[in-house]
Amino acid sequence: MTFRLLALAAAAAFALPALAQPAADKPGAKPAAKSASGPVATVNGTAIPRSRLEFMLRQQVARGAPDNDQTRGAVREDLINRELVAQEAARNGIAKRQDVLLQLEMARQEVLVGAYINEYMKKHAVTDADVQQEYDRARTQTGATEYHARHILLESAEEANRVLAELKKGGKFDELARKSSKDEGTRERGGDLDWNVPAAFDKAFSDAMVKLDKGQITSAPVQSRFGFHVIQLEDQRAVNFPPLAQVRPQIQQRLTRQKVEALVRELRAKAKVE
Repeated sequence: MTFRLLALAAAAAFALPALAQPAADKPGAKPAAKSASGPVATVNGTAIPRSRLEFMLRQQVARGAPDNDQTRGAVREDLINRELVAQEAARNGIAKRQDVLLQLEMARQEVLVGAYINEYMKKHAVTDADVQQEYDRARTQTGATEYHARHILLESAEEANRVLAELKKGGKFDELARKSSKDEGTRERGGDLDWNVPAAFDKAFSDAMVKLDKGQITSAPVQSRFGFHVIQLEDQRAVNFPPLAQVRPQIQQRLTRQKVEALVRELRAKAKVE
């Protein structure tokens, strides 16, 4: 739900189809003058308001189109074509079909929701300070070091101790992982967890992992909410944390999503939903 709301906050309206061929390319067609007033055109006695042209033009300009006579002429042609098809749809009774009426109501609701969220975000905008604070928080949480570890997940401490005993006798870690580990995601890779920061793991797991030296194996089973682990540290290295400029758009989007989600939670808390 909130993902859709975020999309509406960014768009606030449905994407329009590609513009018709510019009027300047069509013999006899006259682009609407920029200073003109009154209807854009009249189709079978129905006037097309100029506000529609200005609305569509703003959308096209936002997408990179120039605000010139050619673009205005193309928008005018598109509006005329839409009106013609809409009139034909009405003559064929399509405008009264229940599925069409439902879609129209849903479209109306989406426009209202998008407009409200846009207004809300103008008053509760994500600031540069918000982005910096989130970046600093993520950097602190990530830490300065990431680890490449392997593990063997067992259901009991007894099983884990048996694996540790086999390792002490010269057993190979990756082979024992393929044979005994309950972690289906890493078992076929010999327990390989790839490079990760400690925060990516269960705290009990990460606390034990960061105490290991390169190549070292935990001397006793490590219990987490998943079971009992035997952990081997393959290597460690400094984290290559991206600069703020590189991740600013993602942080901005995440914080915006969080604000929209908070708004929805607030509205639901005050509402009577049966």
